[in-house]
Amino acid sequence: MKLILELSGEHPEIPYAEVAAILPVSHHSTQVLITEAPDTTIIDRFSYTHLAMRYIGECDADKDSFVRMLEGLALHSDRPFCGRIKKMVDHGMNTPSADLERLIGYHISGQVSVSSPERVFRVIIAEGRCYLGEVLWEIDRNPYHMRKPGNRPFFHPGVMMPRMIRALVNISGALPGEWILDPFCGTGGTLIEAAIIGCHGIGTDADHEMITGCRMNLPAAMAGVADARHLPFPDGSIDHVVSDLPYGQSVVIIGSGLTDLYLDSLREIKRIVKPGKKSVLVTHQDIRPLAERFFSIAGFYEQRVHKSLTRRVLIVQ
Repeated sequence: MKLILELSGEHPEIPYAEVAAILPVSHHSTQVLITEAPDTTIIDRFSYTHLAMRYIGECDADKDSFVRMLEGLALHSDRPFCGRIKKMVDHGMNTPSADLERLIGYHISGQVSVSSPERVFRVIIAEGRCYLGEVLWEIDRNPYHMRKPGNRPFFHPGVMMPRMIRALVNISGALPGEWILDPFCGTGGTLIEAAIIGCHGIGTDADHEMITGCRMNLPAAMAGVADARHLPFPDGSIDHVVSDLPYGQSVVIIGSGLTDLYLDSLREIKRIVKPGKKSVLVTHQDIRPLAERFFSIAGFYEQRVHKSLTRRVLIVQ
């Protein structure tokens, strides 16, 4: 099935990256991505995708082209429908959205219902193109809200939010049934998100309290105390590592300087991850010069959290 995905505008690269790691992408523009998928169930795993549409057509972003597209498609709806327009920041379309929505209602035969439609035909306009589709899926943010760190049995400040963790798991390319390790698992956020998409999550941490808390948050968690510099796993036994590397208390507990900790941990990650598989590491400084000693760099993104914190997301292979 050919799908149009409307991506979040919260970050310029991460919403695209999490989809592209799992599905083939035939086109990408501002907050718009065109892909092929067997159905919409796989879209549930993406945390920075707002909605998915069945691809119907596309045209240049001007009124005449828009009308020609609709006339050529000769669409009919056997159920009440409405038209919706979403203009991205670089849309390039001068015609008002309300006028375009009326044109959708006029050129698609069937009953129009603005208040209670059973079908929604949506047009996303970005970078001078109009993308028309029928909405099949929309994100439900409530489960992510329920899994916020403050809503879990065990809370520790400074951890990432579930949507960001889910995106990182997706960016690793992890598929159901694969093994994901977080060697600095903290309160277990990575393991929770991995389990939801059908992966096997394993967590280790040097802090006994964190492992206890991780098991409180995910009673079935495979988690235990371990030093990330000396992980208790055979060579090539893990599919992906997804982890937010420490910079404060965990470094003190391990008793290592930050650079040495990163170097030794990267060496261990290289040892235990299967050849060719990707891992995603988050740090508060750019560790690409260290990572390049062991890996090829498959991607790098920065996410500003607040004025004193910018996350660096590193994809290694």
